[in-house]
Amino acid sequence: MHPENIPVSAEDLTLSAYSYDLPEELIAQTPAERREASRLMVYQRQTQQYEHRHFSDLTDILQPGDLLVLNNTRVFPARIFGQKAHTGTRFEFLLLRQQAPGHWFALAKNSKRIRPGYCFDFAENVQGHILACHDGGQVELRFEGPAIQEDFWGWLERHGEIPYPPYITARKTEDERYQTVFAEQRGSVAAPTAGLHFTPELIASLQAAGIGFCYVTLHVGIGTFSPVRTEDILAHEMHSEWYQLSATTAERLNQQRAAGKRIIAVGTTSLRTLETVWREHAGQFQAASDETRLFIYPGQTIGSIDGLITNFHLPGSTLLMLVSTWIGRKELLRLYQEAISERYRFFSFGDAMLLL
Repeated sequence: MHPENIPVSAEDLTLSAYSYDLPEELIAQTPAERREASRLMVYQRQTQQYEHRHFSDLTDILQPGDLLVLNNTRVFPARIFGQKAHTGTRFEFLLLRQQAPGHWFALAKNSKRIRPGYCFDFAENVQGHILACHDGGQVELRFEGPAIQEDFWGWLERHGEIPYPPYITARKTEDERYQTVFAEQRGSVAAPTAGLHFTPELIASLQAAGIGFCYVTLHVGIGTFSPVRTEDILAHEMHSEWYQLSATTAERLNQQRAAGKRIIAVGTTSLRTLETVWREHAGQFQAASDETRLFIYPGQTIGSIDGLITNFHLPGSTLLMLVSTWIGRKELLRLYQEAISERYRFFSFGDAMLLL
């Protein structure tokens, strides 16, 4: 069953249709002891059959000639704390994207108590000046101070925190377990979690079995923390996220498609990058670097891939809607109920699905 043949109902375009009940104990607070030991639900769209495997079984499940596309973004310690200069009150900021050296867009907690012109004191005598306030708690900050001028990223590594999702409350995990082993391009506020299951050894084993790898970059932004709030999902506005697809990767993808071999996206972020470029270039892959606001929901056709590896997502999320576009909402919720019955682990540190 191809995406364009999946019937779409009016209900598929309503937020309440993407709800499901998840026992709290199935929200993974820590990663699996070994990355590749996570469980893997394997689903075939043509037959609508599924089986329960482990992520380490990918070598046996995938075919020689398959190409996996991974997101090589790296999470940076984007959560920082400063004190309002004239009151000493502590405030939390989540850095989102850099506009220019020292000039950042950030999400401020208690943003209603912040005005343009306010100054905040940070560690090592760094000051942050509020240049502007925007809707949704976003502010523009200009940082000043010797430590910033010498090495902003070094300062951030010393004093910032990795911004774990709010549903992970344990905080018992080493930060490197919230990074993929192939993370290179710094810029995300959340990990591309489908990639967390790979190890260097598994990658080497897959390559030895004739399975290829290529990389794109999409810096995961504030949209990850922004739930859909409109019952009509078409009224939802996606935040923009920066992506890059290199000429080398584009050539590899076009060769793969011309040879009739499968392209399998590892994660929704990889898929959104591929689909953005695919749609903008009439069914071809080209080198591209830009912002994307692509919202993939049922009724659309996904043309850039032949398979998807993804984790289990939050109720009512745009990620759940994206995966529903690939296999159908009712079918996805059926699989989720099976995963709950089988005690799969959910969300960022949880288990995975392979949807072929």
